[in-house]
Amino acid sequence: MLQKLYIQNYVLIDEVTIQFSHQLNIITGETGAGKSVLMGALNLILGERADTAVLINPEKKCVIEGVFLTENNQVVSAFLKENELDIEASLLIRREIAPNGKSRAFINDTPVSLQQLKTLGNLLVDLHQQFDTLDLAKADFQRQVIDALAQQNVPVKKYQSVYKAWKSALQELASLQQQKADFEKEADYNQFLLDELTMLQLAPNELENLDQELKLLSNSEGIKATLTNIVYPLIENEQPIVQQLKQMLQQLQAYHSMHPEIPAIIERLNAAHIELKDIATEIDHINQHILFDAERIAEIEERLAAGYKLLKKHNVQTTEALISIHQQLCEQLEKVLVIDDTIEQLIIKAASLKQEATELANAISAERKKQIQPFEQKVNRLLHQVGMPNARMKVNIEAIALLEYGIDNIEFLFDANQTNRFEPVKKVASGGELSRLMLCIKSLIAQYIDLPTLIFDEIDTGISGEAAKQVGQIMKNLSANRQIICITHQPQMAGKADAHFFVYKENIHNTTKTNIRLLSMEERVMAIAQMLGGEKPGAAALETAKEMMHL
Repeated sequence: MLQKLYIQNYVLIDEVTIQFSHQLNIITGETGAGKSVLMGALNLILGERADTAVLINPEKKCVIEGVFLTENNQVVSAFLKENELDIEASLLIRREIAPNGKSRAFINDTPVSLQQLKTLGNLLVDLHQQFDTLDLAKADFQRQVIDALAQQNVPVKKYQSVYKAWKSALQELASLQQQKADFEKEADYNQFLLDELTMLQLAPNELENLDQELKLLSNSEGIKATLTNIVYPLIENEQPIVQQLKQMLQQLQAYHSMHPEIPAIIERLNAAHIELKDIATEIDHINQHILFDAERIAEIEERLAAGYKLLKKHNVQTTEALISIHQQLCEQLEKVLVIDDTIEQLIIKAASLKQEATELANAISAERKKQIQPFEQKVNRLLHQVGMPNARMKVNIEAIALLEYGIDNIEFLFDANQTNRFEPVKKVASGGELSRLMLCIKSLIAQYIDLPTLIFDEIDTGISGEAAKQVGQIMKNLSANRQIICITHQPQMAGKADAHFFVYKENIHNTTKTNIRLLSMEERVMAIAQMLGGEKPGAAALETAKEMMHL
């Protein structure tokens, strides 16, 4: 509910704060006093566009603030969470318009876009102004009304769960059927690729290892010559280096104890002798196992050529990549073998879900249809009470294919003058008729739907007397569980108020300003009496005003 509205430097309003009741708030005042200014200010915090023309003082910014109590409102909480905004029991919405025309919007002191503000505003306030495109004209709202009366919210949610599962199964089925078509289109080529890779039977890292082996075999003669040239002076010529080192050790050994540094030299020479002897042995071993093998070279070159050809074909660089492709081709071809079974299972699943969804939709539709005639009768009776004796509403329900909310296309039709030409509500031009029609409908569904704050501007157009009294009574009943704010000229409606606000103009320093105040009980009696009998009401008007207020 809207707890407080603060307006500063807006049109004719210098500064005003309004504390609203949580039930029925009535706003009255002379024509031109500025009641529409309040609606304009409220529209700003609900996301409407603005310009600097609204600034009463062009050197100061305009500020509009609304404090809403949203505790336990799950829809609002979900919006705040989705937009990463602070979730609090009290929600502050602020709109600022700077003298340079720049507009800013805030939710709980966090800057937001105008679209975010508008989306949140639609969750907080249901504003009915003449010639507005009302929710009443929207198919979703019309369906929600019938579902609320038929108490089908839970069945509809169950149906939606099955419906979504059915649609998901259909999507999966279509995807698999497309995969099958793609597989079949490419099956022969994929089998050819697989056969090529299977025939080659590559081992892990095989091409890399073969490449290394080929380099060795291709350079075997040069490697053997080099190794021979190294090992020969070490151990095979007339005076091998290894033998010379041994002789040096023997000669130096005789002087082992005669110089303190000689033992270290002996130790190092001995290590060098052992290391060179070991190196010579390893070189000789390597040399003996390196053989030039023309047949092996040809075999390797042939296998590498086949491997390189596949690397190029598949645009990869390693043996592992070819092995991975081989595995993928195997899996794809295996899928072709099992995809028919999966498709058959999905066809059965989808058919079962469709059957279940159809049964649920039929049950929901039957409950909806039960509510049509009683709903029409109740609305038409209320329309008569609120001053529209010739108006009738009719609900048209047509069967359609399964959709998100069932098999019913629900449309509200309206005939304002007993012409028997019922037309969609969205084509009805009269804003006052639409507002009263919406009031009648929402009074019937208030206990079933969590409605936001309802604001009616000029709902009393074209009515008076008993009709105005009935409109006021409907609002009074509706306000027991929902906050209502209504701008009216009718004393019958003002008499039902839980909080009565009076809008007036005053002249301050030769400047006309709009102000608003909450009337006391005595002031209410006088205001309603003036609405009945003019500026100076008589005793009869005062008594009638008290009767209207049930005093």
